[in-house]
Amino acid sequence: MDYTVLLYILAAVLIVVGVAGVILPALPGLPLVFGGMLLAAWVDGFERISVLTLVILGVLTVLSLAIDFAATAMGAKRVGASRSAIVGAMLGTIAGLFFGFIGVFVAPFIGAVVGELLHRRKLDRSEVGQAAKIGLGTWLGILFGVISKLALAFVMIGLFFFAWFI
Repeated sequence: MDYTVLLYILAAVLIVVGVAGVILPALPGLPLVFGGMLLAAWVDGFERISVLTLVILGVLTVLSLAIDFAATAMGAKRVGASRSAIVGAMLGTIAGLFFGFIGVFVAPFIGAVVGELLHRRKLDRSEVGQAAKIGLGTWLGILFGVISKLALAFVMIGLFFFAWFI
């Protein structure tokens, strides 16, 4: 049996799962995309994908990790979020996976609000309003990170296919 075909299929699966991982926080999105591309290049004997192309793809992968942390932190910092709000947003993101597409978008906001309210330990109207503002800012930071990583994923895929076929 020719294992080359199986390895190419595995590479394609890694890339597809990686793109899904850009949106779903439980998966390391762009590192999986990079891993699939590296596997495909290795199976090909690095005939079509040069070391320079792999280095560029690797740099884009590292950049995506930096963007992920920075976008969430900047969104949260901009509105004065506590560490509890950020943890709540991350936990909400994971919990949202169990509630489908809507859950992935709504749960991080709810998690940030609950985290901020737990941090403040008060439940008056002004605190709830401030927690909602912090939840929105944290959620926007996460959303910006996802959009940026999705753009990087498509740049990486485009660069890979350009190098592979041209």
